[in-house]
Amino acid sequence: MKIYRKVEDIHEQFSQACVTIGNFDGVHLGHQMLFAEVVRRASRRNGTSLAVTFEPHPLRILRPGGIKLISSCEQKIELIRMAGIDVLLIVPFTLEFAATTAEHFVDDILIRRIGVKELVVGYDYAFGKGRTGDINFLKKQGEMKGFPVTVVDAFYLQDVLVSSTRIRQLVAEGMMEEARNLLGRPYQIRGEVQIGKQRGGKEVGYPTANLRVDPEDLVPRHGVYVSQVISEGKCYGGVLNIGHNPTFGKQNLVAETHIFDFNQDIYGKPIKVNLLKFLRG
Repeated sequence: MKIYRKVEDIHEQFSQACVTIGNFDGVHLGHQMLFAEVVRRASRRNGTSLAVTFEPHPLRILRPGGIKLISSCEQKIELIRMAGIDVLLIVPFTLEFAATTAEHFVDDILIRRIGVKELVVGYDYAFGKGRTGDINFLKKQGEMKGFPVTVVDAFYLQDVLVSSTRIRQLVAEGMMEEARNLLGRPYQIRGEVQIGKQRGGKEVGYPTANLRVDPEDLVPRHGVYVSQVISEGKCYGGVLNIGHNPTFGKQNLVAETHIFDFNQDIYGKPIKVNLLKFLRG
């Protein structure tokens, strides 16, 4: 997958570009269905599947502190790549960009820069200043400017609407099995292992990996979880405790993972932790 981190980096139009636009936080089953439709339509045209997203999330700029994200930009990129998208455009979202009209976005980015031939969007998507770029607007633009617009319906799993909002609620409540169903994979946190009091082998008999949790990010319900730890491509069982832990010096929010059958020094190294099931508070 080719990645562009600025609109200005695109210097030539793509062959038969089939495009989707969205924030795609969490890249849940609904997003995956949307990407599958884009890939299918691009393949039918022997063209390019392309996703446009924004970084940071628009609500991080327009409503600071008003949204907790399921996935980091790094995770989102990985998941979109796994969905089979050919090209990803990450538009830097600023207050200045927020003033861009929907029509200017269509004309300058979709048509002039990308060369859109077909647009696929989710049922509730809207963009542009004042969110005026809704489905009706896009369909009219497509009719006038020569690109068909396909709207992908809401995706339900056992009568539950799959949405980023619902997944955030589930994670905040510690309902990891339900969140996993809507995501299509376990909820995951990532980070570099921090040095705490190094209580690992000597005191409790197995290593601990401590990740700092940014309170600005989505924070799962405090407590103990069954977990999987992924380090250097290998997966280990473990138990994670998330909360304010004074043992580690400050009252910072810490995710402390006890890793089973593991004896490596991973301080300062990146790990991924899948939260599988809430055990207790």
